[in-house]
Amino acid sequence: MSRKLYVARSPRIAARKLGEEMLVMSAVDSTLFTLNPTATILWQAADGATPLDEIVEHKICSEFDVNPDEALRDAETLANDLATRGILLISEQPIGAAKPRLQESA
Repeated sequence: MSRKLYVARSPRIAARKLGEEMLVMSAVDSTLFTLNPTATILWQAADGATPLDEIVEHKICSEFDVNPDEALRDAETLANDLATRGILLISEQPIGAAKPRLQESA
């Protein structure tokens, strides 16, 4: 991948972690999503300042026995899917102060 992608949690969601999964609800249309453990790691690390490839390398590859190139491709696909659903924001530049407006519960 020649370009860096940055991901941030959308400010228009509410979330709660249950076990290794995350329940995320869109404030736009009240749609509820369940994120699997890998998607949960990606979503939690989506701070807008850390490039996606670093999230994959330091968070996902360290947690799961997966090929880094394959993991990055899968993470890009996942991030794009979550962005189309309004859960993540994606940019080729760092995303400033992308803090959720709705409180995340532990």
